[in-house]
Amino acid sequence: MAEFKLSGLSCAHCAQEMETQMRKLKHGEDAKIMYNSGKMVISDKMAMADVEKILQQEGVAASLMAGGHEDHDHNHDHGNSSLIVQIVISTILFFVAMFTDKYLPTWGTFSIYFVAAALSGYQTFFKGLKNLFRLKFNIDTLMTVALVGAFIIGDWGEGTVVAILFGVNEYLEGFGMRQARKSMAALLKVVPKTANLLKDGVTSEVPIDQLRLGDTVLIRAGDKVPSDATIVDGRSSVNEAAITGESMPVEKQVGDALFGGSVNNEGTLKAEITAIYADSSLAKILHLVEEAQETKTPTELFIDKFARYYTPIIMLFAVLVTIVPPLLFGGAWSHWVYEGLAVLIIGCPCALILSSPVAIVSGITRSAKNGVLIKGGVFLEQLAKTKQIAFDKTGTLTEGKPVVAKEITYDDANFFQISGMMEQSSSHPIAKAIMDHIGDTKLTEMEQLTTVGGKGLGGTFEGKQYFLGNEQQIPEASWTEQAREDVAQLKQDGYTVVITASENTILGMFGIQDALRKESKQLVQQLHHEGITNIIMLTGDHEKTAEKVAKQIGIDNYYAGLLPGDKLTKIQQLHDQNGNIAMVGDGINDSPALATADLGIAMGKGTDSAIEVADIVLMQDHLGKLPLTVKIAKKVRFVVGFNIAFALGLKILALLLALTGYLTLWMAIMADMGATIIVTIFGLSILFRTKAEKELQ
Repeated sequence: MAEFKLSGLSCAHCAQEMETQMRKLKHGEDAKIMYNSGKMVISDKMAMADVEKILQQEGVAASLMAGGHEDHDHNHDHGNSSLIVQIVISTILFFVAMFTDKYLPTWGTFSIYFVAAALSGYQTFFKGLKNLFRLKFNIDTLMTVALVGAFIIGDWGEGTVVAILFGVNEYLEGFGMRQARKSMAALLKVVPKTANLLKDGVTSEVPIDQLRLGDTVLIRAGDKVPSDATIVDGRSSVNEAAITGESMPVEKQVGDALFGGSVNNEGTLKAEITAIYADSSLAKILHLVEEAQETKTPTELFIDKFARYYTPIIMLFAVLVTIVPPLLFGGAWSHWVYEGLAVLIIGCPCALILSSPVAIVSGITRSAKNGVLIKGGVFLEQLAKTKQIAFDKTGTLTEGKPVVAKEITYDDANFFQISGMMEQSSSHPIAKAIMDHIGDTKLTEMEQLTTVGGKGLGGTFEGKQYFLGNEQQIPEASWTEQAREDVAQLKQDGYTVVITASENTILGMFGIQDALRKESKQLVQQLHHEGITNIIMLTGDHEKTAEKVAKQIGIDNYYAGLLPGDKLTKIQQLHDQNGNIAMVGDGINDSPALATADLGIAMGKGTDSAIEVADIVLMQDHLGKLPLTVKIAKKVRFVVGFNIAFALGLKILALLLALTGYLTLWMAIMADMGATIIVTIFGLSILFRTKAEKELQ
């Protein structure tokens, strides 16, 4: 398949028609015209001359894209600029004709109006004329009939206004999508073009598509990381905003992973390439964002279907408006022919077709800038409708690593020292949590240290025996009634208990728990504020631990003691009970539940598994952007609904005026242009990020 960048593509309806024509060509069954991203994908076997012939009918030009992205940054808006010049000249000629009407002969006035109309409307006229001969009724056909009809019945001035305003309308129709594409182009700017390849001690600059697995690259301060890599020498802070949406730099050292497209802030790094650019996280993200822009929502599919029947119905309605009043009620033919022409103009489906895509693309692009990858407009629409979200606990609402949350000390002099001496050489996560809690105390080594499976540790120091672990590891002689009560209370509160004791005394105990993420409590409050009525926690932990976490962060419902298969079953039950449900997890352990939920939301710093398994991916390693994404989804849904209602409402009002005989040509074109302007502005408004949003960490 070959990929082309299209310039001059400003009409969604026209894009659909061109794609339909291309699919009728030899080897064209898989041809795609992606209006939202301004691209065309066709088979290498297709005859390019036939493809270009179809494109030229709509004034569209195609240029081959190299390596999956444009090999230049030229601006292709020349066609739009010439259209503006033509409109300006036409407008000047219109006013000249209007003000000199009394002083010029009829043929002179007609000539100026004709030239003015031809300048703005000749492309539409020729396209519409071809369509008429093919009995194909679209917006160009409607405008051509209206334009010719206006001149035939002697309304030269109004016919010229129709041509000029339709030219403006055509420009505005493409303006919204051009702006949305520019926003997408801003995302593409993070793609590095070259890399400093280090080979045999010599550095050479090469295009990124020449990099291979295992190559070593030199990344200087200010350079972009060319592709996913691992640091083999040096340390620095790296800006990963292009991938995760986080503006705060991340400290990196030898062994740490780098994302392609991130920026080295200072120092020089040597890194080994772990993925060629086409397989890198950045390439996958950009590809998925582009694909997402072309995925039609149920609303868009309905509009497309509606528009196919809408235009022929408008043509029929215009004919009825033209002939019924004169034939049945004695109306003047000239007046009702005029009204019929006005109906043709107001029947333009452009504003209706634009109601959804500009808003959807804006929502997806804005979310991508925030580090949230949404794989399609359908998922954005789904998120806006969702009222319940289930969260996996470990690694999602919590950090997924244990911390000491509580301690009870009976022997101040020895508790920390003996605990540290026994845990300092262990790599167990709980041992690390205890050492982090104790701090940088200088500790000697235990004389003897043994591990007792399933219980804990035993050791000897200065001829005395010590024990660390669960209740079973502690000698019976060490226990006191108070110690047993304290252990019971810690367990009641949902802690995992680690006890340190000598042969005859308990020195103290630690209450261990999985650390809550800092944002979890605020996250739940914000989601409630955004209209999520049922927030659920799913966990394999025991009841008391789950209850404690749920109370701390304000969870509505929780289910404990669940195996991975149980989580899947619970998601199905919740769906059956309460309707659509979203599931948030880490994209690895929770993949069955994520796949089962109506909407799978994964988090995890852009890992391959997260990107592949979920419908929405939070590229940061936290949930802070989820409420904002819900808010954006709801705004997109509102804007799409408003745009559809406004576009249809304006047309219905104009059609009612036509039935009463009060609709004029300029009113019709202004109503149609007004609808296009409003739906475009509303759709683009979603792109604007607030200052607080940009600063959100």
